[in-house]
Amino acid sequence: MVTLSNKDMQEWYLRAQEEILDSMDEELEMELDDDRLSQDGQTGSSMPRHLYFKELFRLQKELVKLQDWVAHQRLKLVVIFEGRDSAGKGGAIKRITQRLNPRVCRVVALSAPSEREKSQWYFQRYISELPAAGEIVLFDRSWYNRAGVEKVMGFCNEDEYQEFLRTVPEFEKMIIRSGIVLLKYWFSISDEEQYARFTHRINDPLKQWKLSPMDLESRRRWEAYTKAKETMLEKTHIPEAPWWVVAANDKKRARLNCIHHLLSQVQYREVDHPTVILPERVHNPDYLRGPVPKEMYVPEIY
Repeated sequence: MVTLSNKDMQEWYLRAQEEILDSMDEELEMELDDDRLSQDGQTGSSMPRHLYFKELFRLQKELVKLQDWVAHQRLKLVVIFEGRDSAGKGGAIKRITQRLNPRVCRVVALSAPSEREKSQWYFQRYISELPAAGEIVLFDRSWYNRAGVEKVMGFCNEDEYQEFLRTVPEFEKMIIRSGIVLLKYWFSISDEEQYARFTHRINDPLKQWKLSPMDLESRRRWEAYTKAKETMLEKTHIPEAPWWVVAANDKKRARLNCIHHLLSQVQYREVDHPTVILPERVHNPDYLRGPVPKEMYVPEIY
């Protein structure tokens, strides 16, 4: 076991503090990016930043416990995130995965189906993404594309749409019977809030890439999306897999509320881990470290 002197202990403590601050800076960078063009307050938050950070870090600590429990108990957890464009799904997913092991928790965001996939059973490409034992899968949009964008934009015909609404409850019951825990979240924002967020993206060179022609068209068809959402919730809100609506006009509160609710839906406990002891490094007297040419180093601009 390594014994540290008082000086070494002090240096170690300072380094630990730096690591903690660096971790907090990572979240702060994302928050500042979110608020960068929110000077009018339309897409800001009434929640004080210090309270938001305090609660976020507390909940992320619980997410780590949930992750350990899922891996330890070999559970299978699927969380679906749906909502209008710019509703904040991606931001919530980032905060959930931020401290987690990507080998346990992964995000699935499928692109438009290929011609081959279009000829398959609709659910087929989603099935291959479902978790194995000890895994958490977060769907950033899911098979509910058919009930939303495909219906509104005419990417499926009426028979395909109606078949989806008939089939999806049975499909979800089937995967639940297989042992998968399924959670479904709809992020809800107002007409005015989406307009404000789209306007900010248009004027932000770092976020313009988020606005696709499909997003712009979805703005024009707001009412059609509303009708499609209402039908989807009516037909697919089942006892085995209910929908949970997240009020998302306030991004910070939406993230915290979603994470808090997610944690409440799984009966997890903290997993005991063996004490980790760092072994002594082996020093070989004949070991010589070879020089690295200076031209191989990245220039230290900063």
